Amino acid sequence: MVYGSIRGIYSGKGEGQEKSKKEFIEILKVLEGELGDKCCFGGDSFGFVDLCFVPFYSWFYALEKLGNFSVEAECPKLVAWAKRCMEKESVVKTLPDKHKIFDFVLQLRKMFVAD
Repeated sequence: MVYGSIRGIYSGKGEGQEKSKKEFIEILKVLEGELGDKCCFGGDSFGFVDLCFVPFYSWFYALEKLGNFSVEAECPKLVAWAKRCMEKESVVKTLPDKHKIFDFVLQLRKMFVAD
């Protein structure tokens, strides 16, 4: 479901894009609810769920730009968690730059979306 929402945001328009944004934000709010006030999804230490989910943070910028919304406004605790994760050298070294992701998504749009 999350991948369909992401695709709907970067390739959709109008009502379809709005529906995808709503679905994406709902998914993020569920995750934010699971995170709660903990430092990491597993509690006090960076664990498996954090490792699996943190790469999506690199995509937030592109989705926000193309979908005209703010993940931080909708899910501030989730973005705060992502920023804490980005303080880890191992995370920063492995994740692509958000601007490169945005450029990649623009290329995907050109290839697969008729304007």
